[in-house]
Amino acid sequence: MSTNTIASESGSFDIGGRSINRLGFGAMRLCGEGIIGPPEDEADARSVLMRAVEHGIDCIDTADSYGPGVSERLIGEALGDREDVLVATKAGLLRNAQGEWLAHGDPDYLRNQVLASLDRLRTDTIDLYQFHRPDQDVPYADSIATFAELQDESLVDQVGVSNVSVEQLETAREHVDVATVQNRYNVDDRSSADVLEVCTENDIGFMPWAPINADDLAAHGGVLDEIAAKHEATRRQVTLAWLLERSPVMLPIPGTSSIDHLEANLGAARLSLTDEDVRRLTDAAH
Repeated sequence: MSTNTIASESGSFDIGGRSINRLGFGAMRLCGEGIIGPPEDEADARSVLMRAVEHGIDCIDTADSYGPGVSERLIGEALGDREDVLVATKAGLLRNAQGEWLAHGDPDYLRNQVLASLDRLRTDTIDLYQFHRPDQDVPYADSIATFAELQDESLVDQVGVSNVSVEQLETAREHVDVATVQNRYNVDDRSSADVLEVCTENDIGFMPWAPINADDLAAHGGVLDEIAAKHEATRRQVTLAWLLERSPVMLPIPGTSSIDHLEANLGAARLSLTDEDVRRLTDAAH
């Protein structure tokens, strides 16, 4: 098998008329410790990005707050403005000196951030621009309206939202055609199941953040180990394969700074879980 077909085995999903492989890559971990500052070896980080694309990954997710700015810069340096890779980034979170994530959805701030992201990503239009987190100090509709304006001005192609409730998603859809939602979701954390249901019903891509989490691997290690042994796979691969089975709109974006971990994660695209495997994992957190 040619390595550039691995990610394509996950199936495809259409975002704004653009077909992408359902298994993508999250670029948060390419930064320094604590997601602050540059990594120890920037050349190695760029190599991870290039290897991901070589393996068929054509959706890479990042945010201006990763670094801050570091992840976007590395993606711009490694990939430039490639037509065959959809780069999704986010705005709406600040990082302080203590590494805290602070919501900031002020329209003027968002307008400044899109310009910085365009520069770091070395592109004229951001493929998918996502509102990172609702800001309780700014009306949600005002923040979302800014993203709609940026789309009208061709600074961004598609708009996504993140960390939203069903109500917030519906509010966003009143202002803009929402292409994707990015909420926390994994084997152990199904708190966004209602949001996933809305996405599935309306063909909105759902990007689960923390798709592989130490808590869910530990909490459900027994069943994961049994299924993994049967398929000669790993816990991580089984977890990702289960996500891909949950919904045709599911777009996992596991992240790593290691080429070995990257290639291991891609093995999930080859893994065919049985209906019984899927049922056992689906029932695991109940």
